[in-house]
Amino acid sequence: MPDSGSLLVSELFYSIQGESTRAGLPCAFVRLCVCNLRCSYCDSRYTWEEEGRVMSIEQVCTWLEDFPGALVEITGGEPLLQEAVYPLLQKLIAGGQEALLETGGSLSIERVPVEVGIILDIKSPDSGMMDRNHWPNIALLEQRQKAGSRDEIKFVLCSPADVAWAVDIVRQYKLTELVPVLFSPVIDRLSPAILADLILQEQLPIKLQLQLHTRIWPDAHRGV
Repeated sequence: MPDSGSLLVSELFYSIQGESTRAGLPCAFVRLCVCNLRCSYCDSRYTWEEEGRVMSIEQVCTWLEDFPGALVEITGGEPLLQEAVYPLLQKLIAGGQEALLETGGSLSIERVPVEVGIILDIKSPDSGMMDRNHWPNIALLEQRQKAGSRDEIKFVLCSPADVAWAVDIVRQYKLTELVPVLFSPVIDRLSPAILADLILQEQLPIKLQLQLHTRIWPDAHRGV
């Protein structure tokens, strides 16, 4: 792993934000290598199967200068595994850029600046990683909301049983009263129509999310 001034980068790309409540917006993506999870449906295995390249924080920020004012998302892999992600986020904030951080939810978000919007995954049973969820993050989200942060929670779901489990979690922790909650289907395992029906049955303010970038560029598997 690089030192605290460098990042192990999988890819840098400028695209349309395909997920989250900011879906549809132009976004500069910094995808980092390395992940501590092995989700059954992972669509970015290359972030931990390939070596990537070491870049300084300054090099990443220089690349971002080509997209002034753009939304910036730091994703992975699991970005919180890399110590340099924190000074990178601070630099983005200082430069006035709107920054997002997508995390798999297995590590504490305590050190993420409140100015950064967190997209927090909660792993379902069918992901194979449910036991890795770091549940104290929910209390941290509540603290961040009081400080004005714009965070959200995402469930990637594989089956009706997954959906039922996710609904129980939403109700147990009153998540829809805390942050926007999104349910996203693994397309080859759970049809959007079935997920839509299940959401409607529950009568909860949950947003159905489909990966917009996969609809725009169905044959592209990275860099979008």
